[in-house]
Amino acid sequence: MKPEHKRMSRVMGYTLTLGDTDAWAGFTKVAAARMTIEERTGLAWAALRALEDTEQVEMVAEAILNHAGSPLPTFLSPMDDARWWASFASLKERKAFARAAYEALPLKEQMAFRRHISEVVIAA
Repeated sequence: MKPEHKRMSRVMGYTLTLGDTDAWAGFTKVAAARMTIEERTGLAWAALRALEDTEQVEMVAEAILNHAGSPLPTFLSPMDDARWWASFASLKERKAFARAAYEALPLKEQMAFRRHISEVVIAA
């Protein structure tokens, strides 16, 4: 067995021992950093095939693909909270909420936002 595979086996063992959502979130980060896309794909395929029925597979896929849901109310910093939410949201969610938020702005604020975006694009 390759040394990197032994290390990932230990990480998997620690994750299974702890068994909570924080452990699995940590496993996800380590797997993304230390495993190839082919290895992660194989692991995901095997894990999904090990489930009892297609309903369970669909529930897992839905949980993964429907990332963030609606943004939560802001706490201290609306921009920090929005960025945090956007880091979990799917592209479809980000586009929908961005468009709805833009459309809800008064016309003057929409124009200011357009200027801001044009300046950002020019600066890039």
